[in-house]
Amino acid sequence: MIDATFPVEAYIDRYMQSFDRMGQSNFISFRAIPSITEIESIVEDFMELFFPGRSGQETLSAQNMREVVTCIMRRIATRLEQQLFLGWYQENPQELPDGVSEPYREVAHEAVCRLLDELPQLRMMMKEDAKSAFAGDPAATSIRETIISYPGVKALTIHRIAHFLYSIKAPLIPRMISETIHRTTGIDIHPGAAIGRGLFIDHGTGVVIGETSVIGDNVKIYQGVTLGALSFPKDACGALIRGAKRHPTLGDRVTIYANATLLGDITIGENTIIGSNAWIKDSIPPNTLVQMEEPKIVLREIRKRVLPDECKKPADLA
Repeated sequence: MIDATFPVEAYIDRYMQSFDRMGQSNFISFRAIPSITEIESIVEDFMELFFPGRSGQETLSAQNMREVVTCIMRRIATRLEQQLFLGWYQENPQELPDGVSEPYREVAHEAVCRLLDELPQLRMMMKEDAKSAFAGDPAATSIRETIISYPGVKALTIHRIAHFLYSIKAPLIPRMISETIHRTTGIDIHPGAAIGRGLFIDHGTGVVIGETSVIGDNVKIYQGVTLGALSFPKDACGALIRGAKRHPTLGDRVTIYANATLLGDITIGENTIIGSNAWIKDSIPPNTLVQMEEPKIVLREIRKRVLPDECKKPADLA
Protein backbone atom coordinates (compact mmCIF):
# COMPACT_ATOMS: atom_id res chain seq x y z
CA MET A 1 0.00 0.00 0.00
CA ILE A 2 1.44 3.40 -1.00
CA ASP A 3 1.60 5.94 1.80
CA ALA A 4 -0.06 9.11 0.48
CA THR A 5 1.29 11.10 3.41
CA PHE A 6 5.00 10.79 2.59
CA PRO A 7 6.79 13.69 4.40
CA VAL A 8 7.89 15.80 1.40
CA GLU A 9 7.83 19.10 3.29
CA ALA A 10 11.57 18.92 4.01
CA TYR A 11 12.27 19.01 0.24
CA ILE A 12 9.77 21.64 -0.87
CA ASP A 13 11.66 24.84 0.03
CA ARG A 14 14.78 23.94 -1.92
CA TYR A 15 12.75 22.67 -4.87
CA MET A 16 10.66 25.86 -5.01
CA GLN A 17 13.85 27.85 -5.50
CA SER A 18 13.99 26.46 -9.03
CA PHE A 19 10.89 28.57 -9.77
CA ASP A 20 12.35 31.87 -8.55
CA ARG A 21 12.91 33.01 -12.12
CA MET A 22 9.43 32.92 -13.61
CA GLY A 23 9.80 31.68 -17.14
CA GLN A 24 8.40 29.51 -19.88
CA SER A 25 8.97 26.32 -17.87
CA ASN A 26 6.35 27.30 -15.30
CA PHE A 27 2.79 27.24 -16.65
CA ILE A 28 0.90 27.85 -13.42
CA SER A 29 -0.46 31.42 -13.41
CA PHE A 30 0.18 31.66 -17.16
CA ARG A 31 -2.55 31.43 -19.78
CA ALA A 32 -4.20 28.08 -20.46
CA ILE A 33 -2.31 25.81 -22.85
CA PRO A 34 -3.53 23.36 -25.53
CA SER A 35 -4.21 19.78 -24.50
CA ILE A 36 -2.03 17.03 -25.96
CA THR A 37 -4.85 14.56 -25.21
CA GLU A 38 -7.24 16.60 -27.33
CA ILE A 39 -4.66 16.86 -30.12
CA GLU A 40 -4.21 13.08 -30.15
CA SER A 41 -7.96 12.59 -30.44
CA ILE A 42 -8.22 15.17 -33.22
CA VAL A 43 -5.44 13.38 -35.14
CA GLU A 44 -7.43 10.13 -35.09
CA ASP A 45 -10.54 12.02 -36.22
CA PHE A 46 -8.58 13.44 -39.16
CA MET A 47 -7.55 9.94 -40.23
CA GLU A 48 -11.20 8.90 -40.14
CA LEU A 49 -12.30 12.01 -42.02
CA PHE A 50 -9.84 11.42 -44.87
CA PHE A 51 -10.44 7.68 -45.04
CA PRO A 52 -14.01 7.08 -43.73
CA GLY A 53 -14.44 3.68 -42.14
CA ARG A 54 -10.69 3.24 -41.55
CA SER A 55 -11.09 2.80 -37.79
CA GLY A 56 -13.88 0.26 -38.12
CA GLN A 57 -15.92 2.25 -35.61
CA GLU A 58 -18.39 3.71 -38.09
CA THR A 59 -20.90 1.71 -40.14
CA LEU A 60 -20.81 3.30 -43.55
CA SER A 61 -23.02 2.99 -46.59
CA ALA A 62 -23.73 5.10 -49.62
CA GLN A 63 -26.79 6.42 -47.77
CA ASN A 64 -25.12 7.57 -44.55
CA MET A 65 -21.61 8.47 -45.77
CA ARG A 66 -22.40 12.18 -46.01
CA GLU A 67 -23.92 12.15 -42.54
CA VAL A 68 -20.89 10.43 -41.00
CA VAL A 69 -18.40 12.74 -42.75
CA THR A 70 -20.40 15.78 -41.65
CA CYS A 71 -20.37 14.60 -38.04
CA ILE A 72 -16.59 13.96 -38.03
CA MET A 73 -15.80 17.27 -39.73
CA ARG A 74 -17.95 19.22 -37.28
CA ARG A 75 -16.29 17.47 -34.35
CA ILE A 76 -12.80 18.25 -35.68
CA ALA A 77 -13.64 21.87 -36.46
CA THR A 78 -15.11 22.54 -33.03
CA ARG A 79 -12.29 20.94 -31.06
CA LEU A 80 -9.45 22.16 -33.27
CA GLU A 81 -10.76 25.73 -33.12
CA GLN A 82 -10.54 25.62 -29.33
CA GLN A 83 -7.00 24.20 -29.38
CA LEU A 84 -5.85 26.76 -31.94
CA PHE A 85 -7.34 29.52 -29.80
CA LEU A 86 -5.44 28.24 -26.77
CA GLY A 87 -2.25 28.15 -28.83
CA TRP A 88 -2.58 31.79 -29.89
CA TYR A 89 -3.79 32.85 -26.44
CA GLN A 90 -0.79 31.15 -24.79
CA GLU A 91 1.76 32.67 -27.18
CA ASN A 92 -0.06 36.03 -27.22
CA PRO A 93 1.72 37.49 -30.29
CA GLN A 94 -0.46 40.63 -30.14
CA GLU A 95 0.58 41.19 -26.50
CA LEU A 96 -3.01 41.52 -25.37
CA PRO A 97 -3.72 42.00 -21.64
CA ASP A 98 -4.94 39.02 -19.61
CA GLY A 99 -8.64 38.37 -20.08
CA VAL A 100 -8.76 39.82 -23.61
CA SER A 101 -9.18 36.82 -25.88
CA GLU A 102 -11.72 37.65 -28.57
CA PRO A 103 -9.13 38.55 -31.25
CA TYR A 104 -7.56 35.10 -30.87
CA ARG A 105 -10.93 33.39 -31.04
CA GLU A 106 -11.54 35.15 -34.34
CA VAL A 107 -8.16 34.20 -35.78
CA ALA A 108 -8.64 30.57 -34.66
CA HIS A 109 -12.04 30.45 -36.34
CA GLU A 110 -10.57 31.88 -39.54
CA ALA A 111 -7.74 29.31 -39.46
CA VAL A 112 -10.21 26.42 -39.21
CA CYS A 113 -12.26 27.84 -42.09
CA ARG A 114 -9.12 28.06 -44.25
CA LEU A 115 -8.17 24.49 -43.35
CA LEU A 116 -11.63 23.12 -44.16
CA ASP A 117 -11.52 24.93 -47.49
CA GLU A 118 -8.17 23.27 -48.23
CA LEU A 119 -9.25 19.73 -47.26
CA PRO A 120 -10.32 18.54 -50.75
CA GLN A 121 -6.89 19.36 -52.20
CA LEU A 122 -5.09 17.85 -49.20
CA ARG A 123 -7.13 14.67 -49.44
CA MET A 124 -6.19 14.23 -53.10
CA MET A 125 -2.51 14.38 -52.10
CA MET A 126 -3.10 11.88 -49.30
CA LYS A 127 -4.74 9.45 -51.74
CA GLU A 128 -1.66 9.74 -53.95
CA ASP A 129 0.56 8.97 -50.94
CA ALA A 130 -1.42 5.79 -50.28
CA LYS A 131 -1.22 4.77 -53.95
CA SER A 132 2.54 5.38 -53.92
CA ALA A 133 2.90 3.11 -50.90
CA PHE A 134 1.06 0.34 -52.73
CA ALA A 135 3.01 0.86 -55.97
CA GLY A 136 6.35 0.96 -54.16
CA ASP A 137 5.97 -2.05 -51.86
CA PRO A 138 5.58 -5.52 -53.39
CA ALA A 139 4.47 -6.78 -49.97
CA ALA A 140 1.38 -4.55 -50.03
CA THR A 141 -1.78 -6.43 -51.01
CA SER A 142 -4.01 -3.40 -51.56
CA ILE A 143 -4.22 0.38 -51.21
CA ARG A 144 -6.63 -0.23 -48.32
CA GLU A 145 -3.88 -2.10 -46.50
CA THR A 146 -1.49 0.84 -46.79
CA ILE A 147 -4.16 3.22 -45.47
CA ILE A 148 -5.06 1.02 -42.52
CA SER A 149 -1.63 -0.18 -41.43
CA TYR A 150 1.32 1.66 -43.00
CA PRO A 151 2.97 4.15 -40.62
CA GLY A 152 4.36 6.20 -43.51
CA VAL A 153 0.90 6.83 -44.92
CA LYS A 154 -0.42 7.95 -41.53
CA ALA A 155 2.62 10.15 -40.90
CA LEU A 156 2.25 11.90 -44.27
CA THR A 157 -1.51 12.29 -43.95
CA ILE A 158 -1.23 14.13 -40.66
CA HIS A 159 1.93 15.99 -41.71
CA ARG A 160 -0.03 17.69 -44.48
CA ILE A 161 -2.43 19.04 -41.87
CA ALA A 162 0.39 20.15 -39.58
CA HIS A 163 2.23 21.77 -42.49
CA PHE A 164 -0.84 23.79 -43.49
CA LEU A 165 -1.26 25.08 -39.93
CA TYR A 166 2.48 25.82 -39.80
CA SER A 167 2.22 27.78 -43.06
CA ILE A 168 -0.44 30.09 -41.58
CA LYS A 169 1.79 30.55 -38.50
CA ALA A 170 -0.46 28.81 -35.99
CA PRO A 171 1.60 28.51 -32.77
CA LEU A 172 2.21 25.27 -30.82
CA ILE A 173 -0.46 23.12 -32.49
CA PRO A 174 1.50 22.07 -35.64
CA ARG A 175 4.42 20.79 -33.58
CA MET A 176 2.11 19.06 -31.10
CA ILE A 177 0.43 17.30 -34.03
CA SER A 178 3.75 16.22 -35.55
CA GLU A 179 5.06 14.93 -32.22
CA THR A 180 1.88 12.89 -31.73
CA ILE A 181 2.61 11.13 -35.02
CA HIS A 182 6.31 10.82 -34.19
CA ARG A 183 5.42 8.96 -31.02
CA THR A 184 3.02 6.54 -32.71
CA THR A 185 4.94 5.85 -35.96
CA GLY A 186 8.61 6.49 -35.18
CA ILE A 187 8.68 8.96 -38.10
CA ASP A 188 9.79 12.49 -37.18
CA ILE A 189 8.69 15.09 -39.73
CA HIS A 190 8.89 18.73 -38.72
CA PRO A 191 5.67 20.53 -39.73
CA GLY A 192 7.74 23.07 -41.67
CA ALA A 193 9.03 20.48 -44.17
CA ALA A 194 7.61 21.01 -47.69
CA ILE A 195 6.70 17.64 -49.19
CA GLY A 196 5.54 17.08 -52.77
CA ARG A 197 3.10 14.55 -54.11
CA GLY A 198 3.37 10.79 -53.88
CA LEU A 199 6.10 10.40 -51.25
CA PHE A 200 6.55 6.81 -50.05
CA ILE A 201 8.25 6.25 -46.68
CA ASP A 202 8.94 2.51 -46.59
CA HIS A 203 8.95 0.94 -43.10
CA GLY A 204 9.61 4.40 -41.69
CA THR A 205 11.09 3.80 -38.24
CA GLY A 206 13.82 6.32 -37.49
CA VAL A 207 13.15 8.63 -40.44
CA VAL A 208 13.91 12.28 -39.58
CA ILE A 209 12.93 15.14 -41.90
CA GLY A 210 14.01 18.59 -40.73
CA GLU A 211 12.10 21.86 -40.76
CA THR A 212 13.49 23.41 -43.96
CA SER A 213 13.63 20.20 -45.99
CA VAL A 214 12.04 20.34 -49.44
CA ILE A 215 10.98 17.06 -51.07
CA GLY A 216 9.85 16.79 -54.68
CA ASP A 217 7.27 14.48 -56.24
CA ASN A 218 7.35 10.67 -56.23
CA VAL A 219 10.29 10.38 -53.84
CA LYS A 220 10.98 7.15 -51.96
CA ILE A 221 12.65 7.08 -48.52
CA TYR A 222 13.53 4.00 -46.47
CA GLN A 223 13.85 3.52 -42.71
CA GLY A 224 16.53 5.33 -40.74
CA VAL A 225 17.06 8.13 -43.27
CA THR A 226 17.95 11.56 -41.88
CA LEU A 227 17.46 14.86 -43.69
CA GLY A 228 19.24 16.98 -41.13
CA ALA A 229 21.24 20.16 -40.59
CA LEU A 230 25.01 20.15 -40.90
CA SER A 231 25.43 23.27 -38.79
CA PHE A 232 23.28 25.97 -37.25
CA PRO A 233 23.90 29.56 -38.40
CA LYS A 234 24.32 32.08 -35.59
CA ASP A 235 24.14 35.86 -35.34
CA ALA A 236 26.88 38.17 -34.06
CA CYS A 237 25.85 37.45 -30.46
CA GLY A 238 26.05 33.69 -30.90
CA ALA A 239 22.28 33.11 -30.90
CA LEU A 240 20.80 30.68 -33.43
CA ILE A 241 19.32 32.26 -36.56
CA ARG A 242 15.96 30.57 -36.81
CA GLY A 243 14.21 29.84 -40.09
CA ALA A 244 17.36 29.80 -42.26
CA LYS A 245 17.49 27.07 -44.92
CA ARG A 246 19.64 24.34 -43.39
CA HIS A 247 18.18 21.03 -44.58
CA PRO A 248 18.39 19.16 -47.92
CA THR A 249 16.27 19.62 -51.02
CA LEU A 250 15.33 16.44 -52.91
CA GLY A 251 14.36 16.58 -56.57
CA ASP A 252 11.60 14.51 -58.14
CA ARG A 253 11.89 10.71 -58.15
CA VAL A 254 14.83 10.55 -55.76
CA THR A 255 15.31 7.29 -53.85
CA ILE A 256 17.16 7.18 -50.52
CA TYR A 257 17.90 3.77 -49.05
CA ALA A 258 18.07 2.78 -45.39
CA ASN A 259 20.16 4.69 -42.85
CA ALA A 260 21.53 7.24 -45.30
CA THR A 261 22.28 10.64 -43.75
CA LEU A 262 21.97 13.85 -45.77
CA LEU A 263 23.07 17.03 -44.02
CA GLY A 264 22.88 20.73 -44.75
CA ASP A 265 21.38 22.99 -47.41
CA ILE A 266 22.27 20.71 -50.30
CA THR A 267 20.36 19.64 -53.39
CA ILE A 268 19.91 16.06 -54.57
CA GLY A 269 19.07 16.13 -58.27
CA GLU A 270 16.10 14.35 -59.77
CA ASN A 271 16.21 10.61 -60.42
CA THR A 272 19.23 10.21 -58.14
CA ILE A 273 19.62 7.10 -55.98
CA ILE A 274 21.38 7.31 -52.61
CA GLY A 275 22.55 3.94 -51.31
CA SER A 276 22.26 2.64 -47.76
CA ASN A 277 24.48 4.11 -45.02
CA ALA A 278 25.75 6.94 -47.25
CA TRP A 279 26.87 10.16 -45.54
CA ILE A 280 26.16 13.10 -47.84
CA LYS A 281 27.22 16.70 -47.17
CA ASP A 282 27.47 18.01 -50.74
CA SER A 283 24.96 18.46 -53.54
CA ILE A 284 24.52 15.58 -55.99
CA PRO A 285 23.68 16.14 -59.69
CA PRO A 286 20.60 14.56 -61.31
CA ASN A 287 20.59 10.96 -62.54
CA THR A 288 23.38 9.85 -60.21
CA LEU A 289 23.90 6.65 -58.23
CA VAL A 290 25.64 7.26 -54.90
CA GLN A 291 26.75 4.28 -52.84
CA MET A 292 29.37 3.27 -50.31
CA GLU A 293 32.23 1.07 -51.47
CA GLU A 294 31.54 -2.64 -51.16
CA PRO A 295 32.72 -3.71 -47.69
CA LYS A 296 35.30 -6.48 -47.49
CA ILE A 297 33.77 -9.68 -46.20
CA VAL A 298 36.05 -11.94 -44.16
CA LEU A 299 35.15 -15.61 -43.76
CA ARG A 300 36.98 -17.68 -41.16
CA GLU A 301 36.44 -21.25 -40.08
CA ILE A 302 35.53 -21.72 -36.45
CA ARG A 303 37.41 -24.69 -35.05
CA LYS A 304 35.69 -26.90 -32.54
CA ARG A 305 37.31 -26.88 -29.15
CA VAL A 306 38.19 -30.36 -27.91
CA LEU A 307 38.06 -30.66 -24.12
CA PRO A 308 40.45 -32.94 -22.18
CA ASP A 309 38.91 -36.11 -20.83
CA GLU A 310 39.00 -34.84 -17.25
CA CYS A 311 36.80 -31.87 -18.24
CA LYS A 312 34.09 -34.01 -19.76
CA LYS A 313 31.03 -34.61 -17.60
CA PRO A 314 29.43 -38.02 -17.29
CA ALA A 315 26.28 -38.21 -19.37
CA ASP A 316 24.09 -38.55 -16.28
CA LEU A 317 25.46 -35.30 -14.85
CA ALA A 318 25.33 -33.26 -18.05
